[in-house]
Amino acid sequence: MIKVGIVGGTGYTGVELLRLLSMHPQARVQAVTSRKEDGMPVADMYPSLRGHVDVAFSSPEKAALTDCDVVFFATPHGVAMAQAPELLAAGVKVIDLAADFRLQDTAVFEKWYKMPHSCPELLKEAAYGLPELNRAQIRKARLVGNPGCYPTTMQLGLAPLLRAGVVDATRLIADCKSGVSGAGRKAEISMLFSEASDNFKAYGISGHRHLPETVEQLTKLTAEKVGLLFSPHLVPMIRGMHSTIYARLTSEIDNASLQALFEDAYRDEPFVDVMPFGSHPETRSTRASNMLRIALHRPEDGDTVVVLVVQDNLVKGAAGQAVQCMNLMFGIQETAGLMHVPVMP
Repeated sequence: MIKVGIVGGTGYTGVELLRLLSMHPQARVQAVTSRKEDGMPVADMYPSLRGHVDVAFSSPEKAALTDCDVVFFATPHGVAMAQAPELLAAGVKVIDLAADFRLQDTAVFEKWYKMPHSCPELLKEAAYGLPELNRAQIRKARLVGNPGCYPTTMQLGLAPLLRAGVVDATRLIADCKSGVSGAGRKAEISMLFSEASDNFKAYGISGHRHLPETVEQLTKLTAEKVGLLFSPHLVPMIRGMHSTIYARLTSEIDNASLQALFEDAYRDEPFVDVMPFGSHPETRSTRASNMLRIALHRPEDGDTVVVLVVQDNLVKGAAGQAVQCMNLMFGIQETAGLMHVPVMP
């Protein structure tokens, strides 16, 4: 049984980790940290976990995280890199759901996250936790930087096209929408029901911190310089993400061959569903699951391919992907604890 610790269990990704791990056949949560909620049973904060999670929150000093086999950080940026060296030295594997170990270039990290990186020596060994593109490295890793939610959709939506060299990598466009849970569990005016409901807005158009992460990973898939225009939007739903990706075709390729690129790339992937050409995947078709769905379009059979990608931003976009990485790191079935059917309606 894998002994699991969670740092930052009071947020949305934290409770998703608890939900998934509570039903995992080969993992047991033995420590969940929260300095403010020290001593409170987890199920008192999240009644949905009553009867499934019987641990209480504990302060970091009491949590005995070094006794765990793996520790997840569902925390703000900067927390994991402060604690990871001690855990790794004790033989504990680390999976960070924030950005501390996603970017290899510390100057880029410091530019976008406005803080110095405290353990740059660990970056070279950190595996980028997108299993569909990086499975072999994750299997060997003791430290994983879990991808951002938007970058997961953009990379899986573009990877088959870039690898095949059939699109102009210098002019990619991703028009992405996320539910409000993507901003985390915090008290902010913009997240209030009366502010976010019945409303739709773009944000981060002049620059979003998921852009350098995505470009760094896409660059590994093509010899061209990657140029990506990324526009995130907030939509009035709790969870869910929809990315509409545009790329200009540079090769003579028919629609059947385009579809085959994606079907071949993801044929054996348990959490990527390539839908029939011309489909319109819906966010609710992935709700509360680790599934990501992709569909292709080619308007008027022109030189633009449109890739539609949907996922649950808290599961495949965060906690589910982290559990998928844990399974790989411990050599157990990759789908363990993750085969939940999406919730409808």
